[in-house]
Amino acid sequence: MIYDIELNSVAHYPSAGLIELAPRIEDAGFGAFWKGESNSTDPLVIISGVAARTRTLKVGTAIYHIYGRSPVTLGIQAATLQDMSNGRLILGLGVANKIIAGWHGGVFDRPLRRIREYVEIVRKVAAGERVEYEGEIYTTGKRFQLSWKPQHPALSIILAGLGPKMTQLVGEISEGVCINMGIPSKIREIAERVRAGAVNAGRDPSQVEIMAKVRVSMHPDRAVARAKLRQVLTFYNIADHYSTMLKDCGFEPEVMAIQEAFRAGGFKAAVQALTDAYMDKLPVIPATSIEEVRDRLAPFVEAGVTRLSVPYVPAAEPAIEDARRFVEAWKKTSSRVA
Repeated sequence: MIYDIELNSVAHYPSAGLIELAPRIEDAGFGAFWKGESNSTDPLVIISGVAARTRTLKVGTAIYHIYGRSPVTLGIQAATLQDMSNGRLILGLGVANKIIAGWHGGVFDRPLRRIREYVEIVRKVAAGERVEYEGEIYTTGKRFQLSWKPQHPALSIILAGLGPKMTQLVGEISEGVCINMGIPSKIREIAERVRAGAVNAGRDPSQVEIMAKVRVSMHPDRAVARAKLRQVLTFYNIADHYSTMLKDCGFEPEVMAIQEAFRAGGFKAAVQALTDAYMDKLPVIPATSIEEVRDRLAPFVEAGVTRLSVPYVPAAEPAIEDARRFVEAWKKTSSRVA
């Protein structure tokens, strides 16, 4: 089992602070550092800095959406970071949603075809191949090729996936799946579909990475640990794709209550409608100690995850100092993890 860390959720971690923290993260035994994207700091910029301060720690985007840059641009960026980091990049991609697509002047349509073509182009560009791609959605024009020969042309790409069709496709065309907000039973279900997709494509399903996120907040007062987690969970309960998945997991009454509160009184009212009992059924850990964090991650390990990402949600300010305390506590107990 590989344990990773993400520093992104419900807080602004100052960019310089993240870079300074990078050697401690590596020393604590985490396998990778992940950074997500929406309207926060740019993932590739941050993980480039992290890669420059570390030697073995993998760096990844979880998740970089495909509307913010052309596939040729991302292929160039990926090849550059691969060379700079000595092949430590894991490129996590996703199709995002209508709102994020609109921020970048894009149209959210044909997500399966769109991500397939995008990945094909990124791989070719990052490998240093000549690219003259003419797809149903993306075209690259003529005679594009990197001006140098990449040292690490084989690029590891994982894709965000929840629904049946997308998760099958993940197994067909990528090195793994990134599962966000999945309870253990849903993780098992998604993992089965991903591996079936790999088999259908003639690939070895055991080589496909199953990555899941379990958010953690840690504070001696559990109510304080719950507070920030309640904010991020409220967002997912009113977001289209995630709220549908949560309903499918048997949480429709809870999701509907939060959405009704949101319509009636806005986000603050929705936050108040998310109960502790419901929170404790979701993939989050409001912990009072690092030992509790370790113990409560066990069901996700048992669900078949091969990489377990821990997005740390700070319970106190400054956020970067809270994250540092979590990283140091993790290091002290790292010998207990097989």
